[in-house]
This record gives sequence, structure tokens and C-alpha cells, in this order.
Amino acid sequence: MMLPRDYLEKLNPQQRAAVEHGSGGAEGARGADETHAPLLVIAGAGSGKTNTLAHRVAHLVVSGASPDRILLLTFSRRASAEMARRVERIVASALGGHHPAARSSTAWAGTFHGIGARLLRQYGESIGVPPGFTILDRQDAADLLDVIRHELGFSGKQSRFPRKATCLAIYSYAVNAERMLEAVLAEAFPWCAPWEEELKQLFLAYVEAKQRQGVLDYDDLLLYWAQMMQVPAIAADVAGRFDHVLVDEYQDTNRLQASILMGLKPDGRGLTVVGDDAQAIYSFRAATVRNILDFPAGFAPPARVVTLERNYRSTQPILEASNAVIALCRERFAKNLHSERLSQQKPRLVTVQDEADQVRYLVSRILENREAGIVLKQQAVLFRTSHHSAALELELTRRNIPFVKFGGLKFLEASHVKDLLALLRWAENPKDQTAGFRALQILPGIGPAIARRALDCVAGALTPGAALAGFRPPAAAAADWPAFADLFDRLQGHALAWPDEIGQARSWLAPHLERLYEDAAVRMGDLEQLEAIAASYRNRSQFLTELTLDPPDATSDEAGVPLLDEDYLILSTIHSAKGQEWTAVYLLNVVDGCIPSDMSTGTQAGVEEERRLLYVAMTRAKDQLHLLLPHRFFAHQQRAQGDRHVYALRSRFIPAGILHLFDCHAWVRRPAATAGLSAGPQTKVDIPATMRAMWR
Repeated sequence: MMLPRDYLEKLNPQQRAAVEHGSGGAEGARGADETHAPLLVIAGAGSGKTNTLAHRVAHLVVSGASPDRILLLTFSRRASAEMARRVERIVASALGGHHPAARSSTAWAGTFHGIGARLLRQYGESIGVPPGFTILDRQDAADLLDVIRHELGFSGKQSRFPRKATCLAIYSYAVNAERMLEAVLAEAFPWCAPWEEELKQLFLAYVEAKQRQGVLDYDDLLLYWAQMMQVPAIAADVAGRFDHVLVDEYQDTNRLQASILMGLKPDGRGLTVVGDDAQAIYSFRAATVRNILDFPAGFAPPARVVTLERNYRSTQPILEASNAVIALCRERFAKNLHSERLSQQKPRLVTVQDEADQVRYLVSRILENREAGIVLKQQAVLFRTSHHSAALELELTRRNIPFVKFGGLKFLEASHVKDLLALLRWAENPKDQTAGFRALQILPGIGPAIARRALDCVAGALTPGAALAGFRPPAAAAADWPAFADLFDRLQGHALAWPDEIGQARSWLAPHLERLYEDAAVRMGDLEQLEAIAASYRNRSQFLTELTLDPPDATSDEAGVPLLDEDYLILSTIHSAKGQEWTAVYLLNVVDGCIPSDMSTGTQAGVEEERRLLYVAMTRAKDQLHLLLPHRFFAHQQRAQGDRHVYALRSRFIPAGILHLFDCHAWVRRPAATAGLSAGPQTKVDIPATMRAMWR
């Protein structure tokens, strides 16, 4: 029979200290104040962060905490689902698989946005939010902003007014950073500062439009939640639901999320946050490293800090070099990652002549490793920005080396998927004009002006379905209108069971896909996949909410042909690589101007984040790490005399004082053999004339 603490035996001492915080290793050994004291777990790269947090949640349940009074916040639904599976396995191993707590140990686990949406459904009527609100994804939010931008006359300005994506980025940054617009423009969008007053008008009109239509955007899910926590009665009710609040990846939180946490646990009792200040790399999303750096001092007495330093991923030489890079950071939590994986192979710092040689070196090493037994999937090429891999992608294609590049269209960004979801969202909320505007224009002959008239007709009607059926469409849409209006009426009136609703909508959309797209069959496959996904949700409202918050990635709209090869190389930006690991990692362009990016060196905070970015890239490697330093870059401009080029310097983050931790060498391409090669035939043939003659 398993002893009560057997489930903790595989944890190292630091992990166990974090898991047992407040219990002192024996239940009741310490007072209630310490049991609920705030805890900060500084989890170094590869230190078993997820495993530690899962064990802490499980330990709380095993120790008697009520599962439905534990709130676990993550940054993706995938992470939340994985955490839930681990917690349930651990609880089952300690209490037995049939114990009720093993099946409900993560009743409140999810992303900040997902939990926010869930709470707003429950408290909406108390705060002026319609319970049936729909959620705009980023593209829909930008489209709504663009409509308002045009209505206000800003798109017709003689000087260049910010485009819709920039406007949304400014709005989102201001909301999540809890900063005044003037400060946001000065700090992050200085080229837009002359438009401050117009942007205020735009954002006010945007907020009013969302409220009229009964829709929320991503940022609203946090903003309304944070505002709820400013109302004492509601805040007490929400906070009173949870004895314990645990947050993963705390270094990636923004000020708005920190405000929510302080509203939930103002004295820190029962609050646990886990993260690594050295991996804070998302300031462009308004995340701030200050949240984790200032966390301990935010409470009286200060929060307890437990540091996880044992790394289970990388060899010791890789960690020594990574430690040296991050040790030069001006402000950080001190830690020294160490590993039991010893090796004589230091990270390689390779100088090459130019970008072309960088590509040649990469391909040669990748193929050598493949021959040595390291499959392509266990090799990754990382880069600071997406365009840095352009030359490599061309060479990989030429050499027939399959690869996958992290990025591309998300599932919900595909036009045909957005069409179907717009129809469902409009039926869910007839006031959602963004969804209706898109759904109406699926029909032939329906343009923006007619769509706007139809929306006005539906929005003011007591029975939206009947109003749509009575609308007179243009002649081009007349034949399709009755079926469209009938489908809308049945969807809006919930005359169909779920998920039959999506099947009916897909069937109606099928002939329009054939009219609109050449690859209609492939796109129908996407919609069949969407219908299969829908079956796992209780109802349409839950489906639309959760799919918008965490969309799947695959879509037929992605660039490139489907991969038929079972093995492929990974290409990724450093930001997309966070949380991943590979046997061999190659890092492009480790030179000033690329790492750090010349766009990020205007402030000390920007420089420090670039240093952390290099650290994140280095700590993705398990056995091999190659850092490439092209000596010469060609500029985009050309002169009559020839190509311009600039000479690059090694990144400032690898100063001379730590070079001994790297295997430094220069790589020189071997000249191609020319002996025995013919100069080719001397006969001249006028092939262009032949081409012309084909059409005479």
C-alpha cells in the first residue's frame, strides 16, 4: 500500500520545499498564517516547473483542500489541460483512482482569459455585461476598429493615420499595461503620438460600439474582471470562492493581470506564483518583468522565495555558458543552474564570412547530425525575427530538406472558418454587427452597403429571424436569401440541437465555398474538422467562447504544401521556441543589431529583455548548441558600383570575459573542385526566338 507521502519522493529538495510550503513537511506542523503565506517559485529553465506546480496543486488536495476552491491560472489551454492531467494522476496515486478528489481536482483551471469569461458569464448582469455576450477575436476587433476609423473620417486624413492593426495594438497595450494613452504612445508608438486626440475619439467610439453590440474583445475579458475586483461586494464574493490561487509563467503577466491577482488575494494568503525572471521576453504584449521582481516585497511579511536550480534538460557546459550570459543582467533573482548531465562539448561560437556561409554551415551540420542519428525533429534553428530565416528556407527547399516554421495562419484566421463562425456568432448575438457584416457578405450580390441596411433591420427587431426574412435583398442574392434567412432563424431560435447547428450551417455554406474558392474540397475538410471539435462542447455558447480564446493551429490556408515526410527540421523565432527543447539548437545572427535587435536598444529595459531572449534561446538545447556569427551582412540598397555591405560585431551579451565557456572557431567553406570540368559548349542558340515563334 502506498504511504501518504510516496507521491513526493521523486521530487528534489527544492521542488519538495515548494510543494510542501506552508505545511513544513508535516500537516499541522505550522500555523495557519504560514500555511497560507504567499509563495514565489523561481523556476530556472528545464528545472521541472510544470511538475512542481502540478505536485503543489495535488498536495493541497491530498492535504484536505477542497478542489473546487483552488484556482489555477495558466497561459494556454494546452498547458491547463496538461496540468490538470498531471494533477489528477498524482492525486489518484496518493488517494486512489476512485477517490472523488482525483476526478475533480482542477475544477477551476484555465487561462486568465478563459476564467475571466467564465466569471463574466456569472456576474455579467451585476456589472452591466449581457450574459449572452460574444467574443471578438483579434482580427474581428481590428475590423470593427477599422469600420469606426472610417466612420470618423480618419481613414481620409491627408497625413498617414495608423492602420487598424496598429490602432488595436495601441489600445491593447494601454489596457493591459494600465497606462495612459499619452505614455503608451511616447514609450511604444512614438510615430503615432501626433494622433493622440484622434485615437482617444476612436477608442471611445470602439468601446461604445462593443457595448451596443453586446460583444467583448480579448482585453475586455481581463479589464471587466479587474474592474469587478474594484467593487467591494463583488470582489469579496469572487475572492471568497478560492482558498488557493496558483499562477504559472508569472513573468509573462501584465499589470492588469497582477491587479486581478491582488484583488483576489490582497494579503497574499494562499497565493502561489511560479516563473523565471530570466525568461521574461514578452514586453511587446505589455508583460512586465516588474511583476515577478517586485512580488516578494509586495506583502508584509514578504513572500517566501524558493529557487529551482537543478536543470534536467541541458548538459553542464551549456548551462555554464547560459548562466554567464544571464549573470550580467542588472537586476534578477540570483540562481545558478546545474545539471548532472556532464559533457566535454562546449557550446560552439562559430564565425562565418557572411549570411551565405552561415546557411552552408547550418545545412552541413544539420545533415551531419542526421547521419549521426539525431533526427531532424530533434534539431531546431532559432532566430530573433522571422525574416532572418529567408535564405535558409530557400536552401532547405533547394536541398529537399523538409522543415516546419513556427508561425503562419491560425485556424480561426482562415477565411472560410471565419465565415462559418461569423454565422454562428451572429445567431448567438444578433447585435454583433461585426459577425453579421461578414456572414451577410457570403451571399452573392451583398456588399457593405446592403449588409449595413440588413444589419440595421435585424438589430432593431423583436424577432430577428422574421426581420431578416422580410428584408428585400438585391436580385443577385434573391435565390439564396430564403435558405439563408431560414437557417438564421433556426440558429437564432435554437430550433436545432447542438452540434447539429454547425452541421446545418456547414451544409448551407458548402455551395458558397465552391463559388468562392478553388480549393473548396480542402476547405470543407477544415469545416468538418471544426464540426468534430464542436461535438466536445456542451453548447454553442461554450464552443464559441473557448474556440475563440484558444484556437487550433492547423488550416488549409497555411503557406506551403503539406509535409509528406515523417521527419522535418524545426525553424522558429526565439519567442515561439519558449518552453520547447531540442537535442541540437542552432542560433542565427548572434551579432549586435540582431541580438540585441537594433530596434530594442533605445532603453536599458529593452537591452535587458534582449539579453533574456538570448538566454532563452541557449537554454532550449539539450546536447548541442551552435551560435552563428556572420562577419558581413549585405544591405538592401544597391549602388551602381555593386552591393553595399556592413561588418557585424559579436553580440555584446557575449563579452570577452566569458568566451572561455565557448568553443570558438571560424568556419571557412571549402572551395568547390574544378578539375575536369568543361567550360561548356561554345554554340550559341537563340532560344528566346524559339519562344516567340511558338505564338506566331
